[in-house]
Amino acid sequence: MIGSGGYMAAELFKDAARVDMTIVPYKGTGPLANDSLGGHVPVSFNTLAPILSNILAGNLRALGVASAVRSALLPDVPTIAESGLPGFEAVLRYGLLAPAGTPKEIVTRLSGELRKAVELDDVRARITADGGDVLTSTPEQYADDIDREERKWGTLVRKLGLKVE
Repeated sequence: MIGSGGYMAAELFKDAARVDMTIVPYKGTGPLANDSLGGHVPVSFNTLAPILSNILAGNLRALGVASAVRSALLPDVPTIAESGLPGFEAVLRYGLLAPAGTPKEIVTRLSGELRKAVELDDVRARITADGGDVLTSTPEQYADDIDREERKWGTLVRKLGLKVE
């Protein structure tokens, strides 16, 4: 689907690599995975969870991961940045947010409790099962990350002429 994470990652790759390729929007990761397996699309950007078993079984070949660091689930697969596009990163991030003006002591406590939670084996296992890697940061680092992501994706959205609704 136009504007989805996979679509935008493909557009970012196309722009960063300066390659001319047709991007086909899909309505979900399942149909994209099926068409990748069926050989109907030569290359795709997809989230890891729906395709991991097919990568491990040798049905699909992972060319690179779009995160800044290699995935713990596919440690032998290089990042796209390692493969020749320095600084390339297109990932989904999940984080805990609070309303603006939330007192600093509450933000600090929430951050600390979240850090404790992601150290629990069952929480880490669930994140890994969904194809993710546990990443932690401070509230200030996360705010900076949101600002960087907004600039990166906002620039691309404007360049592509997409309308934000």
